[in-house]
Parts: sequence; structure tokens; C-alpha cells
Amino acid sequence: MNVIVFGATGMVGEGVLHTALRDAQVEQVLVVGRRSCGVQHPKLTEIVHGDFFDFSPVAHQLKGYDACFFCLGVSSVGMSEADYRRTTYDLTMHVANTLAALNPGMTFCYVSGMGTDSTEQGRLMWARVKGKTENDLRKLPFRAVYCFRPGFIRPMEGMRNTLRLVRLLGWTYPLWKRVAPGSVCTLEEVGRAMIRVVQRGYAMPIVESRDIVRLAEGE
Repeated sequence: MNVIVFGATGMVGEGVLHTALRDAQVEQVLVVGRRSCGVQHPKLTEIVHGDFFDFSPVAHQLKGYDACFFCLGVSSVGMSEADYRRTTYDLTMHVANTLAALNPGMTFCYVSGMGTDSTEQGRLMWARVKGKTENDLRKLPFRAVYCFRPGFIRPMEGMRNTLRLVRLLGWTYPLWKRVAPGSVCTLEEVGRAMIRVVQRGYAMPIVESRDIVRLAEGE
């Protein structure tokens, strides 16, 4: 398969990128970002593009891909709902609409988060916005859309973009795995699960941490 990765300069996207590069089923990876991800690999092509609301200069380079692993995201801390909506919902939908027109047979994998509000009516602003993003992505004419909702993610060794807090709390992963196994997964499992849903599909469009682990294990 040939895949596009957005968000490769963030923790999740970097891990998903490296997992895809290591997987024999992935033939080509295109990274699209506002700055270089700093990775070199025979499978990897990179587009550095500053305006994610206008892909017309590079649209011809986005054709011919089987999947998009959309790992781009920002924290809602300190942001107004209008600003968070623009950087989360508006940007994601613009990217997705562009890709759906260019690659109608594509599978779109969107990294959301545990606690996302599918009703779009809850008290948490970020959860409402993420919920609307998930809901509207599923209306687009892709072959399939899967919304990944990981909880606590154990980072991968050697990655440069791991959040400092996540790195510091990494030692607690075995504890959370024991007491709340349905809310944790590893970053490598996220990447493997994305590859599996492109290959085989999945019965549910919402992919929680427990589903991520099952898919990564080949179930």
C-alpha cells in the first residue's frame, strides 16, 4: 500500500511514520507537513507545504495513495472554541475533502482521542469539536474512515518528538495496562492497527484502545 502521513513532526505521527516505514506491506510513504520531519528512508517522499487550506500547488503529488494516516492535532489548552475548531475541524476537513476528491478509494485514519463526544453536545469543548470532526469525516466519499481514540500511549524508543510528560510517565504503562487495559496502547500498536484496517477493514468505525491492541496483534 501507499500511504500519506500528516503530523509526522508530532509524537503520534512520528511513531506512525516509523512503523509504516518498517512494515513490508507499505511500499511508499508520503509525509506532508509545514516543516521537514527530518527522516530519510528509501520509501519516504516529503512535501513541505505551508498552507494546509490551499493544496492547489501540490495537489498533483497527492494522487495515487491508498490511505491517509492523519495524526495532526493541537492541545485545546488556552484556546478559544473558535480557534480550536479552525485548527482541528476546519483544517482536517479541508485536507480530507481534498484527498477524497483525488483518491476516492482511499482509507482515511483519523487520530482523535479517548473521550471524544460523538453527540457533539457535551461539556468538554475539545470533545465536541473532535466529535463533529469524526462525524463529518465519515460522511465523505472515502472507501472507509476509521477514527482512532487512544487513551494513554506508551511512546516508542528513539523518537524525537515524544512529549516530555509522556516520556516521564512512561514507566507507569505496566501499571495502567494491569488496572485499565482498555485505555492504554503503545504507539507502535497505533501504527500497526492503522495498517491492518487498510488491509482488512474493521467492523467498527470507532477504534478504541482495546481495538487498537487487537488489530495490532492481528485479530
